[in-house]
Amino acid sequence: MIDRRALLLAALPPAAAQGGFLPTGQALALLRAGGLNLYMRHAITDRSQIDTGRRGDRAGQRNLSAAGEAQARALGEAFRRLGLPVAEVLTSEVFRALETAGLAFGPGAVIHPNLIADDYTSGDAGADARAVSALLGRPVAGGNRVLVGHIVPMGMILGRGLSQAEFPEGAMGLFRPQASAWAFLGFVSAGQIIDA
Repeated sequence: MIDRRALLLAALPPAAAQGGFLPTGQALALLRAGGLNLYMRHAITDRSQIDTGRRGDRAGQRNLSAAGEAQARALGEAFRRLGLPVAEVLTSEVFRALETAGLAFGPGAVIHPNLIADDYTSGDAGADARAVSALLGRPVAGGNRVLVGHIVPMGMILGRGLSQAEFPEGAMGLFRPQASAWAFLGFVSAGQIIDA
């Protein structure tokens, strides 16, 4: 049997920086300064639900748990309390990402067609990841751009698989745009921001 995810990971160039969790103070300073692209994984989900890959079918998706709803709200409150500027929010159409964006950052998040989970894509998941990678290299003014998505595409962008512990639900990868590319600065967990 062919490992589809391994093939998709191989389609992208390896990231220059492998990253890890940034110290909280450093992460907050970077976020306050703005100009970053934040790839955020959706908040905590109900793992007892079956994820069928059917778009638009809430009953066939793994949705946010009550803990995930609380995490998303708390994350948004922490962004406001800590003065972490948000210029734009883009999201996957999968309900867990869409709801994370709304609960954390309010109405106005824009669905981006390439911010889709790999098992929901109707085309080429590698092409979707490359399109999001290009977006991570786009400059942003007036704050930070938040992209709410999923774990496998993030791993594809970085050129390696990610474990649940390495990129847990609610975590963010921080990317600095530079000359039509990006520099990966590292991860920050939802808890680091909420508890700051």
